[in-house]
Amino acid sequence: MEDVIFAPGSVPVAVAARIYGKDATWVRAGLITGYLQIGTATRNGNVITTISQMSSKYGRINYYISPKKLYEETGYIWKGERQ
Repeated sequence: MEDVIFAPGSVPVAVAARIYGKDATWVRAGLITGYLQIGTATRNGNVITTISQMSSKYGRINYYISPKKLYEETGYIWKGERQ
C-alpha cells in the first residue's frame, strides 16, 4: 500500500462540509462538540467544547481539521485545494 501524502496545514471547513455533504455550520458544531473527531476548535489558544461558546461575541474561533483524520474518516485525500 502506498504512503498517502497530505497537503500541509488544515483542511478548510468548506471543503470538509462538501465532503460530508453538509453545511459548514454542521462541521463547525461537530468539531466543537466532539461529534466530528477530525480536528479541534480553539479561541485564544483554548479548546472550545460547547455550542454556547460558539457565539461570535466571545471572539473569533479557529478551526483545525486534520487532513489525516479526515482521510481516516472519509477516505478523502486533501491536496491543498480550496472550496
